[in-house]
Amino acid sequence: MSAIRKSIHNGFLGRAFAALSAANAVSAAVEGGRKPRARDLQELGIDPVSFGRVIR
Repeated sequence: MSAIRKSIHNGFLGRAFAALSAANAVSAAVEGGRKPRARDLQELGIDPVSFGRVIR
């Protein structure tokens, strides 16, 4: 991987894209009545165990 690609992937743009993707996946899962993936919750800084205890 080139230095430019690596810096974009690991830098701000890569993290921003990952956060937006995770937010989209979590919101779709919640709207669909499904449990979001732990990886997506962790990307957003949400504890997956605590998320399951939220009263709806």
